[in-house]
Amino acid sequence: MRSIVLIASLLVLASCGKKDDGQGAPPPGAPGGPPPQVTIAHPLVKPIVDWDDYIGRFEAIDSVDVRPRVSGYLQSLNFRDGQFIRKGDLLMTIDPRPFQAVLEQAKADEARYVAAAAVAKTAFAREKQLLDLKAVSQEEFDNAEATLRQANAQVGSARANTQAQALNVEFTRVTAPASGRLSDRKVSVGNYVTSGTTVLTTIVSLNPIHFVFTGSEAVYLKYQRANRAGTRPSSRVAANPVDIRLGDETTYRWHGRMDFVDNAIDLGSGTIRGRAVVKNPDGLLTPGMFGHMRLLGSGAYQGLLIPEDAVVTDQTRKTVLVVAPDGKVAQRVLELGPIVDGLRVVRSGLAATDNVIIAGVQRAHAGAPVKTVVGKIVPPDPGSSPTMPSFTEPPATSATAASAVR
Repeated sequence: MRSIVLIASLLVLASCGKKDDGQGAPPPGAPGGPPPQVTIAHPLVKPIVDWDDYIGRFEAIDSVDVRPRVSGYLQSLNFRDGQFIRKGDLLMTIDPRPFQAVLEQAKADEARYVAAAAVAKTAFAREKQLLDLKAVSQEEFDNAEATLRQANAQVGSARANTQAQALNVEFTRVTAPASGRLSDRKVSVGNYVTSGTTVLTTIVSLNPIHFVFTGSEAVYLKYQRANRAGTRPSSRVAANPVDIRLGDETTYRWHGRMDFVDNAIDLGSGTIRGRAVVKNPDGLLTPGMFGHMRLLGSGAYQGLLIPEDAVVTDQTRKTVLVVAPDGKVAQRVLELGPIVDGLRVVRSGLAATDNVIIAGVQRAHAGAPVKTVVGKIVPPDPGSSPTMPSFTEPPATSATAASAVR
């Protein structure tokens, strides 16, 4: 009996010890427990610019099918397949001998008509003198004058024919009509080629080169309204700058300017075609190659940036939790923009002086008090931070990308 009383006393003492140690207290944030601890910081204020992103492809400014201007047998090829050439370089030669013979005949005919014209001129001068002496009739004088005019006309026709035959001889040397890179040869030496029909090779120009893309009607309206309001840099400069990166590049290393926007929106796709011209000094950019282009959408402005982890998705809304001056949590509905340096741009719904919860969002609830620790928003390290999920607003109201002003 005494042992039973002793065991009961020990159990009472053990339970009292647990209560005194506080191990039975509710966790932070639970009803009756201490407020949870969160980290707060003001939004990062940074000058940024908006960009609109497009996918397009490169096109040659000049693309020429090289065709002969005279018919004949191909005598020689003077280029390598895929060679870079300059305008005027000799590409191939058509056998010039038949054309040279015709040219020599035309020169001989011209010389004959020149001699005949000289005789007619002398006869006309003599008839004019005799007419003054009343030694010939007016009819004979008129016939001499008509003969001279006919002889001069024949000389003009002969000279034109000589020039035409000389051109045919010149056309037997097929030269490059534009600078660029050649395709392969389409015809071998010895084949008969037809004037204006046979394709000998093709040339595409590479420097500079065009980048062609399409934009939605909403983006076009956004640009036009911004231009009219004078809030977009394009309304103050001659040409819009563009930056382009290729499919295997992470930076926009190619730079150019807009030089054309089409005059109508395509009824089938609801898009309008635009074009930029880009320098390509080393010939890396090739027609048909795809690229990602960004077009300046706004001038520099002060933007508010917060970490992506601070954004809470509430059904279709994007919200953030802030700590009010009374120490309680409040919820703000946001209008978000693109990501800049790993941080999300806030268009509206937040002030630069708000205390945004950047850590411990899961422990905070709207209307509940919290214990705060002051932190700081800094851009994440690109090498260690995870890839941020993309979020794009309707293009009529926001850019698809943004960057900080360096």
